[in-house]
Amino acid sequence: MQNSNARRVSPMETVRLTSMESTATASKRMMPDLIVSKQKLRQAEGISLVRSKREEGNQVLAFSSRPFVMCGLPVRKPSADQLLFERRNGNFLLQSTGHPEFGLPYGQDRLVPIYLATLAVQQKSQAVRFRSGAEMLDTFGMSKGGKEYRRLVEAFERIFGATIFFGSDRVKGTAKVVQRSRFNFLREARIWYHRHADQNALSEDFENTVVLSDELYSEIAAHPIPTDLEAVKVLAGAPAVLDLFMWLSYRCHIAQREEKIPIFGSYGLAQQLGSVEYSRPRRFRVKLDEWLNSIRVLWPDCPAYITPERECLAIRPATAVKGKGA
Repeated sequence: MQNSNARRVSPMETVRLTSMESTATASKRMMPDLIVSKQKLRQAEGISLVRSKREEGNQVLAFSSRPFVMCGLPVRKPSADQLLFERRNGNFLLQSTGHPEFGLPYGQDRLVPIYLATLAVQQKSQAVRFRSGAEMLDTFGMSKGGKEYRRLVEAFERIFGATIFFGSDRVKGTAKVVQRSRFNFLREARIWYHRHADQNALSEDFENTVVLSDELYSEIAAHPIPTDLEAVKVLAGAPAVLDLFMWLSYRCHIAQREEKIPIFGSYGLAQQLGSVEYSRPRRFRVKLDEWLNSIRVLWPDCPAYITPERECLAIRPATAVKGKGA
């Protein structure tokens, strides 16, 4: 005879009692649409942190240099035989020449110049020092597994081997002024690649030291361009969006009135960013819409929009970075 006082077992308890599956496994099976991956959860937390710090005016700053904000490095890996990459922003021209062995810097390699520029500003020194490669990975919220560490080593090799040409043509009065500079990112580097990504240097003698080239350090010292470090963390895996975010932060900051930048043409936005994969105008406009939507999640007041005729990107004066020292 069944005991009338016995507690009825719920379907969820039956699953747990009979199969001993974990709560996470059962939840994924029964409510797949409500499950958020760890990566998505970290991204949501990062977005929340970016927005709250901006509202508080308490952003943590990173810094970049003017050439790499005005003109982007390649977003995707170039072909092995491509060692020259060129971008143009108005009268400014940026050419990157890769080392024959290591190739052109691309993708997340752009985090290395941001990291080194940030250290140069913070340490007020052309020779910057950091304890370990894991310190850089921590700075940008990146994992510290072997795969990520190998990518970091390869990024430093591409950056160290690259040569940069940065120049401008402008008219001053009745004379044309031409400025040209060819330089390497780095003049000297002593970097200890530890077997374990989280292993610190054993002593100051093992500290990593990178000496920026005279030209790059002079540019950083003269024009340190601040950006939101937490936003860089969120966008670290999306270099095209990161380029546009940093470009918009800078252009909106220096704008004195509404401006319209052509999307295409010799001086268009497509010639400035590091993306060359979207050669068809319609495809580039679609991607530009997506990138702007991603930026608005981080920066809701971003005043940039594509004009109704879909030929220009309009911007207005605005401040994306409100941290101390910006």
